[in-house]
Amino acid sequence: LSVKAPMEMGSSSTEKFYRIPEGKGPHSVGCTDLMTENAVEGSFLRLYYPSCNATDNEEAPWIPDKEYYQGLSDFLNMYRVVGERLFQYYVGSVTCPAKSNAAFKPGEKYPLLVFSHGLGAFRTIYSAICIEMASQGFIVAAVEHRDESASATYYCKRKSISERQEESTSNMEKEWIYYRKLKTGEEERCLRHKQVQQRAQECIKALNLILKINSGEEVMNVLNSNFDWNSLKDSVDTSRIAVMGHSFGGATVIESLSKEIRFRCGIALDAWMLPVGDDIYQNSVQQPLLFINSEKFQWADNILKMKKLSSNDTNKKMITIKGSVHQSFPDFTFVSGGIIGRFFKLKGEIDPNEAIDISNHASLAFLQKHLSLKKDFDKWDSLVDGIGPNVIPGTNIDLSPAE
Repeated sequence: LSVKAPMEMGSSSTEKFYRIPEGKGPHSVGCTDLMTENAVEGSFLRLYYPSCNATDNEEAPWIPDKEYYQGLSDFLNMYRVVGERLFQYYVGSVTCPAKSNAAFKPGEKYPLLVFSHGLGAFRTIYSAICIEMASQGFIVAAVEHRDESASATYYCKRKSISERQEESTSNMEKEWIYYRKLKTGEEERCLRHKQVQQRAQECIKALNLILKINSGEEVMNVLNSNFDWNSLKDSVDTSRIAVMGHSFGGATVIESLSKEIRFRCGIALDAWMLPVGDDIYQNSVQQPLLFINSEKFQWADNILKMKKLSSNDTNKKMITIKGSVHQSFPDFTFVSGGIIGRFFKLKGEIDPNEAIDISNHASLAFLQKHLSLKKDFDKWDSLVDGIGPNVIPGTNIDLSPAE
């Protein structure tokens, strides 16, 4: 898949218009992909991190393989051949504003954030959030889940001897895993609960992997890249770790908090609560938790589950961003024009940049408080209480019992 950087394509107005926003913090941002061995049991993630100024490095491709277009087509019930062409045409040249394999910026210990994607998504399409966090001094590990909830993902397996002779380039090949649709008559909650447990384990695996690299252990990356993983040694503040995710990733945040005490707090963006197990509500999430909801996605039953989880704990907060939709959190909202954006509900009534700023600022203020960061993110504390333009405390959903 050839992805042209915007510079090469000339500065046409459309190129500037469809742009994933850059990080607003003091750090330049790099990103790199990491996949460990053990095939499907291993870890796969995109790491976003504070980087040295990398003028020579190109921006990372946003959607790195055509198979992701095929998976998105499956997820959206489109013919693959049609979907692939459409995605290639509209977003084939989109890059994310992080420099691919840029040198890591050493010299301080950064808090760690593990990020979990939503249903039908994958590791690269929440780059606006992950890049902002990295620009503000976080190392962000965006996990790609292999529970068949991603549109597409893959692991690498060694080629057989006969295949190797044909092609001398690499002895590894990609084994693709596509989104699994519900079978006829299958109960959704059962499948999603099973998936969310795997997802939480994958978040914990990612955490262990980054801490392993931090301690100086050699890690084999089966993806070829010239990123120096040794540069991460002693760079993670191991006492300041949080987990964040969108939709199904929001449920994954809750499941991960209940299983792993090293996650000191969590942020659930427009969480989908169906996958969360009943056992979790029996006091098994002790850590602080921030629910950031869109105005248009939520419904009473889902909100009541969040409230059940939060019962009278002042460190569990909920806010709603006015005019926002479920797709205000992933990157598609930035790379779609107004008509297509509204038609596919990728855009709400609020400007996408304003919505993501509210979400990111509230997240940073919450993280500063609960990870005891010495930053100035507390200037956004009021947002965590739902005070400010286009934000309300709690929910816009009427929770009074139906007549």
